[in-house]
Amino acid sequence: MVRRERTGTRFGFSPHEECTLPGMSEWTGSRNPDFHDPAYAPPPGGHPGIPPQRGDYGGQPEVPRRRRGRTVKRVLVTVVVVLLVASVATYFWADSKLRKEVDLSQVIDRPEAGDGTNYLIVGSDSREGMSDQQKKDLHTGSADGKRTDSMMILHDGASGPTLISLPRDSNVTIPKFRGSESGEIKGPMGANKLNAAYSIDGPQLLVRTVEANTGLHIDHYAEIGFSGFADIVDAIGGVDMNLDKGFKDKQAGADFEAGQQTMNGQQALAFVRSRHAFAASDLDRTKNQQKFLSALAAQTATPSTLLNPFALYPTMGAGLDTLIVDKDMNPYLLAEMFFAMKDVTSSGGKSMNMPTSGSTGGNLQWDEGKLKQLVRQLNNDEPVTVSDTP
Repeated sequence: MVRRERTGTRFGFSPHEECTLPGMSEWTGSRNPDFHDPAYAPPPGGHPGIPPQRGDYGGQPEVPRRRRGRTVKRVLVTVVVVLLVASVATYFWADSKLRKEVDLSQVIDRPEAGDGTNYLIVGSDSREGMSDQQKKDLHTGSADGKRTDSMMILHDGASGPTLISLPRDSNVTIPKFRGSESGEIKGPMGANKLNAAYSIDGPQLLVRTVEANTGLHIDHYAEIGFSGFADIVDAIGGVDMNLDKGFKDKQAGADFEAGQQTMNGQQALAFVRSRHAFAASDLDRTKNQQKFLSALAAQTATPSTLLNPFALYPTMGAGLDTLIVDKDMNPYLLAEMFFAMKDVTSSGGKSMNMPTSGSTGGNLQWDEGKLKQLVRQLNNDEPVTVSDTP
């Protein structure tokens, strides 16, 4: 039996030097698998100058770790690409659905734009595409053409959103305008109800009239009809509302009790159209419209809708086909308008009627002093301090 001699620095040579002691094979510094010397423990990183070998000292193999890292990166890149492609596809799909029929470049004598963005949001009584049964169910009647049931200016700026309802019976002056079809200059047409502007020459004259009577520059226009409004409400499963008082309005098909309730599309349309049940008629109706639209936006802009394609696409599809907008509108701007509407009910938002000072011939007269202050605050993107109470 040949006794193995200890080797290493104890015997006057480096463990990396070549050694030929009796009974031992030559080695060049690698570890002897048959010998363990408790007096010599290699450092955690192995011998100086010698990289750790696969499996040395209980370490994990380097190659599988690198492979796992590359796999994770590939998965993340794939997810990002899929989401990007889906987002781009959704954007162009939504953009193709929008009816860009309003050319604001044809509006004449426009006021200068202020800070922030002003949207004119219109609810029309259009019955386009509705069957006789739908007209009956929604209590819309069968009148030809279309009129404006509601008009609102939504200002979105650094001081928070402000939603201002314009009563349809407001007494305004219809100024000269460029005809939307003929291109000829017409008018002025003098004092009239605000909703008459839409009846005379559609959205472009309505924008022209609002700008001429307020001094506010309208950046974008959005209009939705009866069926589109009801379809959106049904697509999200209804809108929750808490009513302080119940009311009935046979002409609008409204029959509501006080308290918490979920309104479907038919009920929602009856709610926002009702005015005969209220003492202040159109002024009370505009307040209800503001409350409902803010609730609709708040309940739609939730993760359960926005992050769920099975909820998002039906909701978007329900309204986009009937949404009429200006030629510069796009899905991004529409989303900004939507989220501003949602924020109206938050601490930074405000909703109000156009301030009035009385009536002229049965039409509501705007308070000129408050109107000037309101327009100045909106144009400067300042917090609105004007009150709509007479």
